[in-house]
Amino acid sequence: MKKRNILIIGASGDIGLSIANKLLEQGYQLILHYYSNSAVIEELFKHEQVLASIQANLSKEEEIKLFLKQLAFPVDGVVFASGKAQFGLFQDASEEILDEMLTLHVKAPWMITQHVLPSMIQEQYGKIIFISSIWGTVGASYEVIYSTVKGAQNSFVKALAKEVAPSSISVNAISPGFIDTKMNNHLTEDEKEAILADIPMQRAGKAEEIANTVNFLLGDQANYIQGEIIHITGGW
Repeated sequence: MKKRNILIIGASGDIGLSIANKLLEQGYQLILHYYSNSAVIEELFKHEQVLASIQANLSKEEEIKLFLKQLAFPVDGVVFASGKAQFGLFQDASEEILDEMLTLHVKAPWMITQHVLPSMIQEQYGKIIFISSIWGTVGASYEVIYSTVKGAQNSFVKALAKEVAPSSISVNAISPGFIDTKMNNHLTEDEKEAILADIPMQRAGKAEEIANTVNFLLGDQANYIQGEIIHITGGW
């Protein structure tokens, strides 16, 4: 069986790291993108299956272009696990924040996908997976910008999936609910308890549960799953 090369965008975040560890267990070869958490990447680099790591701030267009120039290995699959939340009233957000959020969550994935698609089409094989968010489906007050860009990712997945399906390329998204990661550190204990009380399963999700679904979607058993937004929310 051919060893597949998987590019993980945002490999140093809680979910990205969990995905990386799961895929290493499964024998995938990895190309790791990160922004600032180099210590996590250095630890992952101890595995011989890690082919390369590339640092880039993907909210800056010039760094996206530099990142693409550094992609030396062929890419069989991409997992877009990077991102950052933005909290506050919509009318208070600066134009700089609007541009940054749009570039990081929408333009960067567009440009990276454009870069890897030609070889995937030539090989008649590819897997593209987005880690989206429940807010991309239902929206969230005080997180309007984040909800918007995640909704854009969902629309991109649905549309691109139809365009590349004849080339045997799968495009899907995972839409997590409340997951126990550092992204929720801004919440008070009372706020967390209120959220958990609203979740039918009465607990936060785990990063490993997202990673398990990524592993499933990358496998041949998921080849007929196309253009789906898979919600992992505990029924929330």
